[in-house]
Amino acid sequence: MTSVRAPVRGVRRLLPESPAQRILTFATFANSFGGGMFTTASALYFTRVVGLPAGQVAVGLFGGAMTGLVAGVLVGRLADQWGPKRVHVSVMLSGGAAISCFTLVGSFWSFLAVSLVAGMIIPADVASKAPLIRGVSEGNPTVFIGYLRSVTNLALALGSVAAGFAIQIDTRPAYLALVVCRALAYVSCGLILLRLPRITATAERGERGWAALRDRTYLSATAAHAVLSLNYAVSGFLLPLWIVAHTSAPRWAVSAVLVLNMAFVVLLQVKVSRGVHDVRAAGRRMAWAGTAFASGLMLMASAHGPSRWVATGLLLGGMAVFALGELWYAAASTEYCFGLAPAHLQGQYAGVFGLGSGAVEAVAPAVMSLLPLGMGLPGWLLLGALLLFVGLGSGPLVAWAGRTRPAV
Repeated sequence: MTSVRAPVRGVRRLLPESPAQRILTFATFANSFGGGMFTTASALYFTRVVGLPAGQVAVGLFGGAMTGLVAGVLVGRLADQWGPKRVHVSVMLSGGAAISCFTLVGSFWSFLAVSLVAGMIIPADVASKAPLIRGVSEGNPTVFIGYLRSVTNLALALGSVAAGFAIQIDTRPAYLALVVCRALAYVSCGLILLRLPRITATAERGERGWAALRDRTYLSATAAHAVLSLNYAVSGFLLPLWIVAHTSAPRWAVSAVLVLNMAFVVLLQVKVSRGVHDVRAAGRRMAWAGTAFASGLMLMASAHGPSRWVATGLLLGGMAVFALGELWYAAASTEYCFGLAPAHLQGQYAGVFGLGSGAVEAVAPAVMSLLPLGMGLPGWLLLGALLLFVGLGSGPLVAWAGRTRPAV
């Protein structure tokens, strides 16, 4: 009995002390586990089971990304006015319904219709979750979000492993099961969140105006955050293609660099986030992030040409430096999102904050294809210079905008 209780006590020590934070942690894990499964295998489901060409899949997903840009802002405002718990639970249950409809698609037009609806869920999730996090974070959202980010990455990794079994089986029922599991993960998340205490609405219903769109400081921070969010496309899109097609590194290096990146986030994000306690500190971390991104990119670019083991070492070293930048960037972005937003308009502000990164996410594959993959070393240099420039200029930009910030 003692041997069973010891691991249980160990797990409990890893969880937040606040009951509300624990509930949000479990809900985040359930949602992210389902996301890991679906993200890993969805392209294969749409092409191999539904039978759509890759180009049509890309068009549908792009359309979903565009509807998501609008949904995030609108749902964030609803969360302020109607209460974040009610709105966020509704978003999760709607996500379950939307994703389950992918099991019914059989043509491009039905796929497009479902994608336009399903594409709204993740931005709406982020925008409605922000005021929920503020409500349970006990005055320190940056550290708690760092913790949730570690939980998210762990759950995504486990979900990806689970999806690997279905990919190995490679049958229609196996892929359909993954889609259903993703839908159930959304529903499970929503049901878990019902146990949260009620968090009151912070804005008056029917309140007019979009304060976030008039706030120059916040828009400046949003722009810097959006450009630097290109770092996610480096690890998720650029590196796998670069390693396989442009270096002599073994194919397993793709998994190795991604696992290394995930390990940094899971193990270090909370520790890094503790040092970011105000916007000025966030500006410094953004500068560090831009420098680390540029340095990591140069190491990765150098993997073109050397022998297989030298190339592998350069890729792993580059990812280690790049991952540090990602940690600083994530902590600084959280402080920008929460520290610059009025508490009573957190949902609206978070929706606007996600608007910039959502737009960049839509064009990021084209940027990666045009610069590093299309131009080679000059493209890597241009990308690194962009991230370095924006990172170094982020703090001064926000400080300048703050001098003319309107009252909200």
